Amino acid sequence: MGNTDRIVRFIVAIAIALLYYFGILQGTLAYVLLAFGGILLVTGFVSICPLYSIVGLNTCKVKN
Repeated sequence: MGNTDRIVRFIVAIAIALLYYFGILQGTLAYVLLAFGGILLVTGFVSICPLYSIVGLNTCKVKN
């Protein structure tokens, strides 16, 4: 996973957390998005996305 991908994941996860914290997200949608944000955080920290492995996508620049 590339650095840009990781940064975008962190920004989206933080945005979801802030929307929930300020009460903009509520109910079932809030919990679903919080779970999604948690997944984004974990995959951003470990730099591995299981979905990318399944579809064969790679956002990390490889030096030749």
